[in-house]
Amino acid sequence: MNKSSAERRSAERRMGELRREIEQHDYRYYVLDAPSVPDAEYDRLMRQLQALEADYPDLVIAQSPTQRVAGQPAEGFEPVRHRTPMLSLANAFSAEEIQQFHDRVVKGLEIDHVTYVAEPKLDGVAISLRYEAGCLEQAATRGDGTTGEDVTSNVRTINAIPLHLERREQSPLWPPTLEVRGEIYMPLAGFHAWNEQARKQGGKELVNPRNAAAGSLRQLDPRITKTRPLAFYAYSAVAAEGLPDSHLEVLQLLRAWGFPVNPEVRRVKDAQGCIDYYHDLAARRDSLPYDIDGVVFKVESREQQETLGFVSRAPRWAIARKFPAQEEITRLLDIDIQVGRTGALTPVARLEPVFVGGVTVTNATLHNLDEIRRKDVRVGDWVVVRRAGDVIPEVARVLLERREGDPEEFQMSTSCPVCGSAVERVEGEAVFRCSGGLFCPAQRKQSIMHFVSRRAMDIEGLGEKLVGQLVDKGLVHSVADLYKLSREQLLGLERMGEKSADNLLAELERSKTPDLGRLLYALGIREVGEVTAHSLARHFGSLEHIAQAGEEELTDVPDVGPVVAGHVRAFFQEAHNREIIDSLAQAGLRWKAVEVQQGEQPLAGQTWVLTGALSMPRAKAKNMLEALGAKVSGSVSAKTSVVLAGEAAGSKLRKAEKLGIKVLSEADFLQLIAKPGSK
Repeated sequence: MNKSSAERRSAERRMGELRREIEQHDYRYYVLDAPSVPDAEYDRLMRQLQALEADYPDLVIAQSPTQRVAGQPAEGFEPVRHRTPMLSLANAFSAEEIQQFHDRVVKGLEIDHVTYVAEPKLDGVAISLRYEAGCLEQAATRGDGTTGEDVTSNVRTINAIPLHLERREQSPLWPPTLEVRGEIYMPLAGFHAWNEQARKQGGKELVNPRNAAAGSLRQLDPRITKTRPLAFYAYSAVAAEGLPDSHLEVLQLLRAWGFPVNPEVRRVKDAQGCIDYYHDLAARRDSLPYDIDGVVFKVESREQQETLGFVSRAPRWAIARKFPAQEEITRLLDIDIQVGRTGALTPVARLEPVFVGGVTVTNATLHNLDEIRRKDVRVGDWVVVRRAGDVIPEVARVLLERREGDPEEFQMSTSCPVCGSAVERVEGEAVFRCSGGLFCPAQRKQSIMHFVSRRAMDIEGLGEKLVGQLVDKGLVHSVADLYKLSREQLLGLERMGEKSADNLLAELERSKTPDLGRLLYALGIREVGEVTAHSLARHFGSLEHIAQAGEEELTDVPDVGPVVAGHVRAFFQEAHNREIIDSLAQAGLRWKAVEVQQGEQPLAGQTWVLTGALSMPRAKAKNMLEALGAKVSGSVSAKTSVVLAGEAAGSKLRKAEKLGIKVLSEADFLQLIAKPGSK
């Protein structure tokens, strides 16, 4: 062996030693919070490794500690669809609400006592980290819960996040694919030090730690992110097989693999344990080295979590109890009405500017008319403004002792301030809504996106950006205008080539003969989902019969109660909506009538099992199956006909696959029951 080869092998060996030593120091510093060497020694080791890698660039590996900043600034962030949705948490603001949450849990599990895992709710940015064969492959923000942004390059700069996993404390090997969820935050010491330096240099100061963390993570140049004092705590693992049933044991396993886990995590029992933990942490809140806006409680058993399932976009097995928010006093100048993308009319307070929770607030939500009446809010009042949950400013209360004269009560408009359509308010609900969903400009983009979606009219090629262009340029005012688009108009849009334009026109033409159920769902009637739309179609047979049906007739349809019936009636009574439907017919749409089938039970004799997270409540899915004649069982056996598997399905799915039992996704299930008489 010549000298150069010997030197190369020696350098390669030393590089491996240095990487392992640096990674061990990172683990002790970020995970154990027990550094074993001074910063100067750590820096010396890093410089040695950098020098060797400079001499032997072909021996540099992506997982090296020196590679935490690499590449050029990005032009933007690519979207990432989460394999398992990043769900929001329901909030509690009192001990009574925690007790109510616990009561729902024990009732759902049919047991007397429940063990929870309690942890601080950090005021940072939620992140999802995907590891393949132990190496960090992708990091994505939460986004809307379904789709986030790829921030892998920036996350790689955060020393607290391992680039590859290590087995410590006799831990088992990690799964081939491991997805870890956690919070990226800025410690208070780093935040204050950064601002102190900015003041000395005449630079821009960071407003608060949460905004600082979010802004740092979304820098297009990862070298900028690297300069920010960011940290990380892991709080869950998903999309991985073979993990323990105990959520606390999962966290301990993540810690052994190299992830920092918050040292304040505790196991508590029943509602009182949660309440005691909350008061203990609240008392120590100001002494913690990071900002928190509350605490989180999760049912410890992952099997029990699966049993409890989800409601809407939140798990039934977890809740966040928020701390009281920051408050300031200012004057209410006026009350405006804001129309949201779903048609909800929200009263908004226009305020004299006031600095609350790190930001200047000029607008605040008043929630709804009931809240305005309850708080007796009137224009000209002095009010207390609170950043609810430390995020959304709201008018908390009125200082009645400072009221001048006898100002008039606020009155909600009876017509939409944007489109003039009638405003509806369902009995028992607090929200007023515009009934012109297909017509209202405030709801235009939302209604079009829903109309063209895969489970509605399924028009491929009409994404959010393109719909935005069509609306902003005045080419599309309603869904009916989609069918009036010309090739020339499409070619005038940004990034629209001839082939794309022709494909879109072909898609629009293909969609002109939808099933009645699809069309009904596409119209976006409130609370009329896919299943309800197809049930209405099968029951009445034609759109005309549905439009003419009274509320009593509508409630004869399975899964249609008085509230849904009221929404259906209100939709078809609004002249603007009927005009859009007429325009669709004039544009050439011919929806297929459905043979009326009442009382049929196409799944009679079948036994179904539900597992995993569904987009609909478990109880609703069970009722739908039973209405179609199926028996719903809680366990998989040889007698099981079909397993309906949602997201993150576990042992039941594995048993079904082992037994060769038919497995359907939720989308397959909805498609199946949409076909009358299918088995």
